[in-house]
Amino acid sequence: MNKFSFRTPSSSVIEVLGEGALQAPPDQALIVLGAVSEGPVLQTVQSENAGRVTNIIQALQQLQIPQQKIQTSDYRIEAQYDYPEGQSVFRGYKMTHLLQISTGKVEQTGAIVDTAVAHGANIVTGIRFTLAHSERYSNEALSLAVRDARRKAAALARALGVSLAAVPGKVQELSRSIEPLFYQAPMLAESAATPIQPGELTVRASVRVWYSFA
Repeated sequence: MNKFSFRTPSSSVIEVLGEGALQAPPDQALIVLGAVSEGPVLQTVQSENAGRVTNIIQALQQLQIPQQKIQTSDYRIEAQYDYPEGQSVFRGYKMTHLLQISTGKVEQTGAIVDTAVAHGANIVTGIRFTLAHSERYSNEALSLAVRDARRKAAALARALGVSLAAVPGKVQELSRSIEPLFYQAPMLAESAATPIQPGELTVRASVRVWYSFA
């Protein structure tokens, strides 16, 4: 987003937009996985699903994941139907119980997925990497955006042959954002360790700045 403008000579103001971005290694992983069970008898489906989820939770706790870091994110029971020749025929029930696991050990993400799969998980809906404490990175991106605005204003001032004020008359913060990394889980396989690389996050900020000139 590059935008430059300057007002009439009586106003003597240059307006610029500045942008800042930096890369940051994630220090938090959020994993959503769980169990899906199907069958014609609701009580049987519930019992099987509850057993799977209990086994998953117990196995994750063996990885030293605190119980408060394991939360139910979705729980639903759906009646399923087939439609032969346009007729509605009851087929059975589908029960989904998803858990969200949060960990500050991002290198443990693959082990968490593999452990859950080995103990009954048959669905992984997503893995997201983010920052537990993002303020420091957001402030740094904001500083980069202000400096970017200063460079643009200085370039305009040189082109116009005018002198730019040392301090801007006004600074408006437009946005801050952290682009989380999403890992789309492949088909679950118990035969090999799941290779999950967190990569880096992009932290962005933008500002609008007004400089006077003479």
